Amino acid sequence: MLLSKDETHRQARSVCTRRSFIRAGTGLAATLLLLPLPSLANSHQERKLSFHNTHTGENTSAVYWAEGNYLTAGKQEIDEILRDHRTDEIYPINTGLLDLLYLLKAEVQGKQAFEIISGYRSPATNAALRKNSTGVAKRSYHMQGKAIDIRLPGCDLKNLHKAALAMRAGGVGFYPGSNFIHVDVGPYRSW
Repeated sequence: MLLSKDETHRQARSVCTRRSFIRAGTGLAATLLLLPLPSLANSHQERKLSFHNTHTGENTSAVYWAEGNYLTAGKQEIDEILRDHRTDEIYPINTGLLDLLYLLKAEVQGKQAFEIISGYRSPATNAALRKNSTGVAKRSYHMQGKAIDIRLPGCDLKNLHKAALAMRAGGVGFYPGSNFIHVDVGPYRSW
């Protein structure tokens, strides 16, 4: 297949897009992207996520799933770094959200750790944020461990947003002024 000059340049830059991942990816990684999230559980590939908490400076890289099971130790490590940094309250993060992040990172060929803007939020924190902003939902999925606000160094925010939308796996918000996207495992919607 003959590629245009623009297409050749786009591939050479390794811009993180679904198209470049599918072209570059082979085998299990490419197959996983085509499966709905529940089917991911049938895969036997180890799942690992890395995070940098922008508020606390903490970093973690944890295997949260292996050999057909979610791993308690890995989940606890992730729950801790995604805690409400204002109250230090830890809440169990939904495994569907972790799988969504795993697939999103693979889709955009992310190499760096996700930067956390907001993970779990206690009801008290959510209420306080809601008083100062119209963009905070009263029944936020953050309070259920089902939402996260992130960015991914090395991946253009617009491309990360497009990839999340293409997954159609929950809510996706775009906040370019604050340099992050929101993803959750609630009903599919976007803003």
